[in-house]
Amino acid sequence: MENDNSEGTANGKSLLQGEETRKLQYTGGSSYIVSLPKKWIQDLGLKQGDHVVILRQGNSVLQIAPASKRVAKEQKEATIEVGKDNNPYFIARKLIALYFLGFNVITIVPKEDRLLVEQREVIKSIVRRVLMGTEIIADSATGITLQVLINLLDLSVDAAFKRMLLIAKSMYRDTLLALKENNVELAEEVVKSDDEVDRFSFYIVRQLKIAIKNEHLLKEIGLEEPRNCLGYRLIAKSVERVADHAVIIAKDITENRHPLNKDVVEKIAGMSYFALEVLDEACLSMFKRDYEAADRAIEKSRRIDEMEKTILRAVSKPRDVNELYRIKLITENIRRVAEYASDIAEIVLNMTVQHTLRKG
Repeated sequence: MENDNSEGTANGKSLLQGEETRKLQYTGGSSYIVSLPKKWIQDLGLKQGDHVVILRQGNSVLQIAPASKRVAKEQKEATIEVGKDNNPYFIARKLIALYFLGFNVITIVPKEDRLLVEQREVIKSIVRRVLMGTEIIADSATGITLQVLINLLDLSVDAAFKRMLLIAKSMYRDTLLALKENNVELAEEVVKSDDEVDRFSFYIVRQLKIAIKNEHLLKEIGLEEPRNCLGYRLIAKSVERVADHAVIIAKDITENRHPLNKDVVEKIAGMSYFALEVLDEACLSMFKRDYEAADRAIEKSRRIDEMEKTILRAVSKPRDVNELYRIKLITENIRRVAEYASDIAEIVLNMTVQHTLRKG
């Protein structure tokens, strides 16, 4: 077969641009060998004797990649110098930024003789609350060292997103239950759960920033092309915001501590279940890369406005102004869930529209 990149045929099937076919050959009684196009090897800067990695993907795909393109195992280290006048937010911003950039070891040292007690507490709080897979391996007044122990491929972007989504949905369900029972303790637990959603969100951003620089790694974590990284980042942000709106409702319960009318709560519950249903459908369309399902989710989300108006019309004469304000606050935050679901579905449309064109 000549080495060119023109479209051709193999066993009667047309080849896509850039595809090549090669015959497997049996050798040595125990192995099969396959040749690779010379131009590809030259384009990748490889030479005789270089190693390649062969990865089996499912039951029908073999992927060959240069071993040099795999994730380097050496530690990527950074040091932050902290002065006594640096406030806690300065430390938090730097830690999160370095975590996003893929650093494995981060050391915080004082510019003067020692770290302040308040500064050390902030560092420990950031590690505990938002930096997934990070542990403190050295801790003293003269410096703190953090190490990211989780491997890039231990938890895929899809898997992390599914866990993040599950927690956000659970927060909404618990918020509804707290609203029905006027359960302040349960509402407080919802507020605490927001940290877990943030942890997964930060982890996803870190993975995407690392993977976008390495095409081989990008495919290993389950993404087809670099442009999908932006889509995933926006989707993760939308789910993070869904959790934030659950927190707003939960805080209203903890602050007011007065039960709402049961009939109104039932109507609110129906609206909330509908919003979560739309969110489920939008996210499922993302996992399945399903353009039509995403389009249906967008259309379905439009019904949330009328549901909100129906509830507000039913309470046109509330017992007091504060009750009307609370109902408006709750329904607005539930409506935002359906709107974020619509945003997610819009992103899925953009990510999958090419596939629909190819079908056509």
